Amino acid sequence: MVAFAYVGNAVDAAGFRLAGLRTWAPDRGAELAAFRAARAGAEAVFVSLAVAERLPHAELDAALAADRPVVVLIPESAGMSPLEPAERARTQLGLDP
Repeated sequence: MVAFAYVGNAVDAAGFRLAGLRTWAPDRGAELAAFRAARAGAEAVFVSLAVAERLPHAELDAALAADRPVVVLIPESAGMSPLEPAERARTQLGLDP
């Protein structure tokens, strides 16, 4: 069993995988199977909002209420601005002229 897992889009999954998480980037229609697999093999599961919206509400609600594994909903980075990394850092630090 792994400590952390992520279920969401492939781009974010790649980043989470670099951080050592077990990841799933399910195709449309395969979200529930990926969610169940992640819950079965991790202590905490991070789920993108896009995936969460396609899960059965009753199952998602039960998972969020369960003690283990901890299920956390997170926004996807796809909505972030397409700034170049250096430009994004300057903006976040308030260094833009």
